[in-house]
Amino acid sequence: MGVPYLVSLLLVVLGLVVLAALVVPVLRSLRRFAVASRALRATTGDGVGLLRARAAALRVAVAERRAGDLDEPSTPRTI
Repeated sequence: MGVPYLVSLLLVVLGLVVLAALVVPVLRSLRRFAVASRALRATTGDGVGLLRARAAALRVAVAERRAGDLDEPSTPRTI
C-alpha cells in the first residue's frame, strides 16, 4: 500500500529538483541584468546631468548677451 505514495513523493521531489535547476540560472541572469541596468542608468544619468548643466549655462550666457545688447548695442562680446 505504501508504494504508490512513495512513487508520488519521488516524482514531486524530482519535479522540485528540476524546477530548482531551471530557476537558479534564471535568477543569476536577472541579477546580472539588474547590475548592468543600474550601471547603464548611472552612466546615462551622469551624461544627461552634464548635458542639462551645459544647456543651462548656454541659456544664461545667451540671456546675459541679450541683456548686454540692450545696454551697449555696438560692442561685440564673446561668450
